[in-house]
Amino acid sequence: MTEKNVQISVLNQVAELKKAGVLPVIVHGGGPFIKAQFEISGIESEFVDGHRITLKNSMEVVEQALSGKVNGMLVNQLNRLGANAVGLSGKDGGMVTALKRTHHKKSENGTEEIDLGFVGDVELINTDLPKLLIDNGYLPVISPVSSGADGEDYNINADMFAGHMAGALNAAAFVAITNVDGLMEDPVKPESKIELITADEAKALFGTVIQGGMIPKVEACLIALEKGVPAAHIISGSTENSILRQLLTNQKVGTVIN
Repeated sequence: MTEKNVQISVLNQVAELKKAGVLPVIVHGGGPFIKAQFEISGIESEFVDGHRITLKNSMEVVEQALSGKVNGMLVNQLNRLGANAVGLSGKDGGMVTALKRTHHKKSENGTEEIDLGFVGDVELINTDLPKLLIDNGYLPVISPVSSGADGEDYNINADMFAGHMAGALNAAAFVAITNVDGLMEDPVKPESKIELITADEAKALFGTVIQGGMIPKVEACLIALEKGVPAAHIISGSTENSILRQLLTNQKVGTVIN
């Protein structure tokens, strides 16, 4: 989604879905934009097992990048396409209550608790606001920044946030957009793509087929499925009309988990 042509293609498809009577909801992250804002602000990122430690000053920059820059950019483009988009964050209307996350790092001396700062998980979701918007013809575009019961703001992984939100909204489908055409048995062989897999089969592939950036995508799919969404899809935003083809035709351009 950092490539302009890919971003326009994806948003065009979302707008087309809405015009066709589908009720889409977008949840977005913005890692590259956060990184750029950190560089501008002179903030150095420290990572533990792939998790960014987010201090108070870092959290302010994260919110500026996600709820400000990225959210505003997506809403603007969708509205130019006639999609009637409204920008939100998990904070709006008390939509999402965040729970501070503590990371458990394994070492030779056992398991160590690492304080990640203002990084959270979804604790509770109140769907009143997004449902009100959907019922009145609007398309919610949601940043995962949310507040905790302790009054602090937390950054929640966008994939996890989206999986929980899909379940809470009783979505007909969950779509995770990435830069590859779904799960591959061998990442260097596109012909090894897995078109259909069950949740249990997917769980068995963690650490082998499912590695790196694909882990949160699949975990989000599993969250959505566990919360009642009938099917989860992993597709590439770079593949032409991938969302429309995946959801509205018999062409399976990505991976379906059910």
